[in-house]
Amino acid sequence: MQMRNKRVLVTGADGFIGSHLVERLIRCGCKVKAFTYYNAFNSWGWLDSFDRKKTRKIEIFSGDVRDPNSVRKAMKGMDMVFHLAALIGIPFSYHAPDSYVDTNIKGTLNIMQAGMELKLKRILVTSTSEVYGTAKRIPIEENHPLQGQSPYSASKIGADKIAESFFKSFDVPVTIVRPFNTYGPRQSARAIIPAIIIQLLSGKKDVMLGSLTPTRDLNYVKDVCDGFLSIASSDRTIGEEINIASKREVSIGELADRIIKKINPKARVVLDKKRVRPENSEVMQLLGENKKIRELTGWSPRYSLDKGLDETINWFKRKRGFKLYKADIYNV
Repeated sequence: MQMRNKRVLVTGADGFIGSHLVERLIRCGCKVKAFTYYNAFNSWGWLDSFDRKKTRKIEIFSGDVRDPNSVRKAMKGMDMVFHLAALIGIPFSYHAPDSYVDTNIKGTLNIMQAGMELKLKRILVTSTSEVYGTAKRIPIEENHPLQGQSPYSASKIGADKIAESFFKSFDVPVTIVRPFNTYGPRQSARAIIPAIIIQLLSGKKDVMLGSLTPTRDLNYVKDVCDGFLSIASSDRTIGEEINIASKREVSIGELADRIIKKINPKARVVLDKKRVRPENSEVMQLLGENKKIRELTGWSPRYSLDKGLDETINWFKRKRGFKLYKADIYNV
């Protein structure tokens, strides 16, 4: 499918990956509608950081994916939906699991029902590598068992299965896109890489972290957006679950050491017990297989971890990047 001039809706467009995807779609010549979360401040999230030339190319729709009427109205007249809107913080899901069910599962159900009624050409539902839980075998292929090791991952498994059921039951042209750990400019301070960077840039010598032994498959956000586009452009991906993964893993401890060397080699890592997940909830190893996306679309990552970290650190060093974050609190 050619993307140019396609009418595309992005839910969660105000967030980290969503705002980068909006930029990528604009460059492809798509007619982009950005679904942002309605709020009293009239904030469009990270889209507010775009210059006017860019925002003039976007149609903003403020609503709530939990509301089926908002979703149906936003999707009317669209060719394609990239569904990214979700609650994603794992620690917060321990405190507020109901909200994760409402947003992640019910929100996805609303997307699928509207997509079926409006006969959209493509729906890409964003999953997460967290649905796999701690690896039973590596690298993790798409047929790996799903394990709900946190309320967050359980809600995303539910969303995936809702999407899958609409493909199998009603032939809705859905693809489940499963990015492994994504990082880059604009990422929330609750994520590990921004958490390390902002502590270092604020002058802290002791970098407070949780467990250092888990490993992650880290993917720069520009590579992930290219993965979304490659999947959307191929009819061969309909009905599939597809990883976006680098097939490289790094431990949290090694990752922290790399970032410390780039910013302040005199700093050290200190264990903060409140950042440690419950033992059975922690995902110890994530290493994704990317054979499927390579074979179906030809996608492959372009960014090394060091190159991606350098771009991310440079963004945070700029005033508008760093000053928006609170380095003195543990962001859940």
